[in-house]
Amino acid sequence: MTEAAAGFRHLEDRLVHAGFVWDLVRGRFEGPDGEPFERDVVRSPGAVGVVPLLDGHGDGEPTVVLVAQYRAAFDRVLVEVPAGMCDVDGEPPEETARRELAEEVGLAAGSITPLFDIIASPGMTDQVLWLFVATDCRPSVREAHGVEEEHSEVIELPLSEALAWVADGRIQDAKSVIGLLLVDQRLRAERG
Repeated sequence: MTEAAAGFRHLEDRLVHAGFVWDLVRGRFEGPDGEPFERDVVRSPGAVGVVPLLDGHGDGEPTVVLVAQYRAAFDRVLVEVPAGMCDVDGEPPEETARRELAEEVGLAAGSITPLFDIIASPGMTDQVLWLFVATDCRPSVREAHGVEEEHSEVIELPLSEALAWVADGRIQDAKSVIGLLLVDQRLRAERG
């Protein structure tokens, strides 16, 4: 099957709840056979995730910068790559990535390169998460927003250790797992 709707039609959305960033709608649809159905959908402006790569500590292995931050949905602290919502009207995802990098970990990237676009939960939301790698990073002013960011911890780890954290479950966040694995794959391909 292709990306086309394959005979499905989206008829309308009815707003159920208007949130701070997301809206919950009840969507009305029609199947290929003409049968109507409804689905609840979280409408999202999208989000970004950034894997910041630093030169390391002279041993040739790059360092990644992560953030340990409280996540209310899970009522615990999770370790993630810097990330955030595309909540500024008209701001391209690359600029959102630069903004979030400064806000969450106090870095300015010399270069931001797209890695992958993630559709993490298509059964419930239309959110796309644009994943980037940031290189040539230099310190900038950290501008934490909200109580979670104000009480977060910035963590620098050799890439190999971050990958070990993925393997042993200390990093479970999907965008972070995907980003770290893709960066590792890209670096291995560059080394030949």
